[in-house]
Amino acid sequence: MILSVHLLLFFCCGLSLAQLQNDALTELGCSQSCINQTEFAAMKERLEVVEQKLKDSEDQTADLRRQGTVIFSAATRGNGPIGPFNTDITLIYRTVITNVGFGYNPYTGIFTAPFYGVYYFTFFYHAGGERPTVLFLYKNNQAIAVSNDHATSYDGADNGGNAVFLQLQRGDQVYMRMQANTHVWGSDGHTTFSGLLVTLM
Repeated sequence: MILSVHLLLFFCCGLSLAQLQNDALTELGCSQSCINQTEFAAMKERLEVVEQKLKDSEDQTADLRRQGTVIFSAATRGNGPIGPFNTDITLIYRTVITNVGFGYNPYTGIFTAPFYGVYYFTFFYHAGGERPTVLFLYKNNQAIAVSNDHATSYDGADNGGNAVFLQLQRGDQVYMRMQANTHVWGSDGHTTFSGLLVTLM
């Protein structure tokens, strides 16, 4: 009888111990599962960010295709010399010939890149030969290209220009600066500034 009671107690204790071990393993498994769920949630969040950036890029490309492209051409206005001034100025091309994508601002003379990509810019000028002409094409605050001519007593008129490819970030600005004590001829066709988006990056 005593042996039977001991066996019964041992059997019951064995069951309780097994149950405790199972409970502990279940808790441990839940803890590992929770950690894995946290890592999974973080990975899912990062993936959603990447997907959103990809969608934004696709939307940007689709917008560009809907618009056709980014192209502008503008000319100085008037019928006479612009300058000379006693300081450098940003030359404003007020006669807009074309402005697809609306990157060029005829009130400031500044082109602001609407997309990240490679752009092509050209500028040409006409000027009287009795005074010098010095024009710089600027990207943000950096002079990139220049065209100039010296004053002469025998040359009635001068023409010049330059062109450049620029890789621009969205929001970069490109504009023309005329050096102090120089001039160009203002008209609707002689002195021009143009640009176009060649390719998206």
